[in-house]
Amino acid sequence: MLNSSASLDQVFHALADPTRRAMVERLSCGPASVSELARPLDMSLAAVVQHLQVLEQSGIVRTRKVGRVRTCRVDPGALSAAERWIAERRALWERRLDRLGDFLAEQEPQDKERKKRS
Repeated sequence: MLNSSASLDQVFHALADPTRRAMVERLSCGPASVSELARPLDMSLAAVVQHLQVLEQSGIVRTRKVGRVRTCRVDPGALSAAERWIAERRALWERRLDRLGDFLAEQEPQDKERKKRS
């Protein structure tokens, strides 16, 4: 569980930055070279590489170098772990809200009865 938690922390850390999210969005359309990823960004190539390192460490992005070109692609496995975690939290809160709704629905007739007696 500790390893899973640590890798999940890295995924959320990586996705916390808008530049890295933009890179992931671009890569979800297909693989791209580092220079292609850097082109629309207003930063140096060195800064882009630092962002890519964070994405690689989290497991979200994989890179492969062929000759002088480093190609990046999204690894959906890391995103699946984050998606599972979010889905589990959502299910928990939906169950809690359903129980609250049931409780409030039970209270409504009792409240009407009390008002009639007063």
